[in-house]
Amino acid sequence: MNTKLFFTLLMSTIITSCMQNKINRKVYEWPQMDAPVAAIKPHIRSLHGDTVVDNYYWLNDYFKKGPDSSEVTKYLEAENAYTDSMMSGTKKLQTQLFDEMKGRIKEQDESVPYFKNGYYYYTRTEEGKQYFKFCRKKENLDAPEEILLDVDALAEGHSYYAAGGFNVSPDNRLLAYGVDTVSRRQYTIHVKNLETGEILKDAIPGTSGGSVWANDNRTLFYTKNNPATLLTENIMRHKLGADTDNDAIVYHESDNTNYIGVGKAKSGKFIYIYSGGTLSSETRYLDADDPMGSFTVFQPRMPEVLYSVTALADRFLIVTNQNAKNFKLMECPFNQTGQEHWKEVIPHRPDVLLEDVDEFKDFLVVSERKNGLIQLAIRDLKDGSQHYLDFGEEAYTAYPSNNPEYNTATLRYGYTSLTTPSSTYDYDMNTRKKTLLKQQEVVGGYNVADYVTERLYATAQDGTQVPISLVYKKGFNKDGNAPLLLYGYGAYGVTMDPSFSSSRLSLLDRGFVFAIAHVRGGQEMGRQWYEEGKMMKKKNTFTDFIDCGRYLVDQQYTSSAHLYAMGGSAGGLLMGAVANTAPELWKGIVAQVPFVDVVNTMLDESIPLTTNEYDEWGNPNNKDAYEYIKSYSPYENIEAKAYPHILVTTGLHDSQVQYFEPAKWVAKLRATKTDNNVLLLKTEMDYGHGGASGRFDYLKEIALEYAFLFALEGMVE
Repeated sequence: MNTKLFFTLLMSTIITSCMQNKINRKVYEWPQMDAPVAAIKPHIRSLHGDTVVDNYYWLNDYFKKGPDSSEVTKYLEAENAYTDSMMSGTKKLQTQLFDEMKGRIKEQDESVPYFKNGYYYYTRTEEGKQYFKFCRKKENLDAPEEILLDVDALAEGHSYYAAGGFNVSPDNRLLAYGVDTVSRRQYTIHVKNLETGEILKDAIPGTSGGSVWANDNRTLFYTKNNPATLLTENIMRHKLGADTDNDAIVYHESDNTNYIGVGKAKSGKFIYIYSGGTLSSETRYLDADDPMGSFTVFQPRMPEVLYSVTALADRFLIVTNQNAKNFKLMECPFNQTGQEHWKEVIPHRPDVLLEDVDEFKDFLVVSERKNGLIQLAIRDLKDGSQHYLDFGEEAYTAYPSNNPEYNTATLRYGYTSLTTPSSTYDYDMNTRKKTLLKQQEVVGGYNVADYVTERLYATAQDGTQVPISLVYKKGFNKDGNAPLLLYGYGAYGVTMDPSFSSSRLSLLDRGFVFAIAHVRGGQEMGRQWYEEGKMMKKKNTFTDFIDCGRYLVDQQYTSSAHLYAMGGSAGGLLMGAVANTAPELWKGIVAQVPFVDVVNTMLDESIPLTTNEYDEWGNPNNKDAYEYIKSYSPYENIEAKAYPHILVTTGLHDSQVQYFEPAKWVAKLRATKTDNNVLLLKTEMDYGHGGASGRFDYLKEIALEYAFLFALEGMVE
């Protein structure tokens, strides 16, 4: 048994060349220390004629046994102590980074108010406070302020506090909201009387946090989670004042590969139940005036057909991929919802992905994606005419924002890019006039002209053109000497659109280039982009990312001596895969809450979310899927060879990627790899998948990651 768990770091030779901005690199003196050795309890997996011995399976024990598994807690705390020691020389830098990133945030701030049902709603923050206050004003912005929820006060005494799912009853008297104090995305729904300030006895535990009011102002519908697997299994109905243990199940999902949820039409006419997986979906609906009624199936689920429903004043709209890979828009009467009654409104287009629609009384806003970028099409429901909003940048993110009001001709939308701070606009769909309401303020000053953004295309191994969005500070010299951080995700059809980050300025101002590889597995280039990076084609995600890295080196944006990779969750799987496949390409890797033990996780149906993911990764109980997943799973493919410098982060209460995946991965890496490069594991003992809940605390995590990169570049005083 090899009990070697840690290596000390030997830095590479001093880099003598400097970037144009004259940053001097000095070798960071990593401290040396002995690391604790953990007991190993082998676990043997035999499946499909394949036998695997797992020496680190015992790290699952905390999850299986709960807080009684003290040996796991001690191990993670020892890892944290090791990381703290190894990073001790960067403490001053981490503090400096935290202070400068925090210093860019306007501490006393207010969101742009949105109007709903007679009130303007907004949140505001106060200087020195980590959270916010949820407020409203009646009818106009000069009216007296009502603080509906003081989250700063509610969070006192909690190391983690998340409040969300704010939902005001139709008569404006009651507020339902969800609270998670563990960071496991298990929310308790509370109800507050906004006239008296009383928190009602109706505390509903084990939910997804959101809820829907029926129009009687007494009935709440919500999603109940399985406490073990966290699967969304039941839609419940609660009557105010009733015992929550007696809440009625109005829908039970028997397919454990589907997610379910409950929502309400913007017009207030219908309540929806949505059930969907990766390949098919189903919607039920109920008249919101009849909360004790039965939900009606809109269209029974069809194999490999997804659809979603939106209600206009006189008909339903349906976004579906039925015989339409990139989706199309259909419509049907209220009383004839079966697919045989659907009529085409917007046809399928092979070069345009139809993502969503936002409904208004006289207009429809269609979110489309073409050439990797979002377009917002405004359709006049009176005459059928259509026009597009113009954004005027090469790479950007645009999206309909908070538009809860149905009877309006004003579209609220958000806009940002790698160089443009987050901006909120109102757009008059009649006059076509847009008004900037607010742009994120960068305290201390920010000049967009000081930064440059580009859109590049790397050629993948199979000839596919993979987009890259990147940003750097003016004065950058494309000679291969600049450090570059390449970020990737590539899963679930999630698109990594380019957006602004004030924290990222700490990288750019020190000479880093920041780039996003829009790899297959996302949905940047259409639905086929997603389908080409999932299931038995998952490896395209990894090779795309590697090809993007090599392209950036070939084009002298950087070199392998200065190239870094970062990704989180499914993007952490990407990090593990590229570390195994092309370790020589990267100087360092930051893997955030990484999903790296894919085979074991997808075989364990007791772990949260596993069965929901079968259509994304495959079910390893099937031999073909098992062999394919095993061929790329980072934990399964660690080899005795040199790896880059790696920083791994996780959270003890993570509900999405359990802490033991990165912990096992790090332990096995240390015992197997042949290099002396640094390998660090940082576990947040109070947090979960999303990290800290406060608006400043999360900056400490970023400061650690940036300090790790700067240390590898010798940028530590």
